[in-house]
Amino acid sequence: MEKRVVITGLGAITPIGKDVEETWKGIENKKCGIDEITVFDTSTFKTKLDAEVKDYNPLDYFEQKQAKRFDRSSQFAVIAAREAVKDSGITKENTDFDRVGIFVSSGIGGLRTIQEQCEVNYVKGNTRVSPMFIPMSIANMPAGNIAIEFGFKGESMSIVTACASSTHAIGEAYKTIKQGYEDVIIAGGTEASICTVGIAGFENMKALCTGTDKTRASIPFDKERSGFVMGEGSGIVVLEELEHAKKRGAKIYAELIGFGSTTDAYHITSPCPDGECGAKAMVRAIQDAKIKPEDVNYINAHGTSTHLNDSTETMAIKTALGDASKKVMVSSIKGNIGHLLGAAGGVEAVVCAKAIENQLVPPTINYIEKDEECDLDIVPNEPRKADLDIVMSNSLGFGGHNACIIMKKFTK
Repeated sequence: MEKRVVITGLGAITPIGKDVEETWKGIENKKCGIDEITVFDTSTFKTKLDAEVKDYNPLDYFEQKQAKRFDRSSQFAVIAAREAVKDSGITKENTDFDRVGIFVSSGIGGLRTIQEQCEVNYVKGNTRVSPMFIPMSIANMPAGNIAIEFGFKGESMSIVTACASSTHAIGEAYKTIKQGYEDVIIAGGTEASICTVGIAGFENMKALCTGTDKTRASIPFDKERSGFVMGEGSGIVVLEELEHAKKRGAKIYAELIGFGSTTDAYHITSPCPDGECGAKAMVRAIQDAKIKPEDVNYINAHGTSTHLNDSTETMAIKTALGDASKKVMVSSIKGNIGHLLGAAGGVEAVVCAKAIENQLVPPTINYIEKDEECDLDIVPNEPRKADLDIVMSNSLGFGGHNACIIMKKFTK
């Protein structure tokens, strides 16, 4: 018999908060974490804005030796995991650590470390490249470092599907618990790719917003949207088999009830223009959840603030939900935190769980100009009190990867 899967712990570090509560308060207060790039000189770049984790000092979280051995992406993952595990109340006394998995992803991995060590190789020669270069840069190390930190010995993996990575991680973790293979899985994603080569790569493919107005840079579904703003951080959820959670008296934020994923098989960066396979991912998640399209109250959209993504996702939602798309509430929090790439779905899953807990729909901030191509209820500018029973979260990644999860208010 299939197991039920619930969310019992949340952790985050984002451009608007050092933890879940600060991040959620930032959502409630319509805080924008977008500002001028501080990590490098932008004089030769068109892109001037990003969404950095503010006032971050790794020595506030790690001893110096450990901080030097962790790429920034691993640091963020461990910080968010510490909060999520503490929040969940999981201990060796109430949980078999041999049955705790870690499904934590990164879209790119340790890009800052890669850039730094390539510069060392070029300037000082191959003998000066750090022996920690490979373990710091490979994309599976955030998951590995979380496992080492806590001693979790269940299945550990990192699913790399670009900007869909952490939603895929959460979805596959849900399936793994549902089938009885693990009792608990730490799931989500992390990203720290704000560096010259990262910004240059996205800028040169014309994906980034090059404007300088912080309030009009990341504006999902707005007619004047012109590209995404790169963010960084991590979002982690603790997924747990329901009976295991009940046995130890855990707090339950929500129940995860559906997951769907597909591939466009269309283009390396552009979504399929008709949104067909994005819609199919949503339909698969709805079918897996055993609900009807009209049961979905709110969709946390991928909503990147690029012209193609937002118009295509609108079409996908209409196709997947049919007439119900006229009533469903939709928003994107990328106006608050920018686009966290492989960590986006992890942070958005945390926000969806908080939305259910607080019965409050996050707004799409700085939304001004309606776009006829994005004619959904794009919950503009102000949080909306609503009866949230079922919430969907979408992620779409380069390579045509589509992932969708559905969570439900837990009753019994």
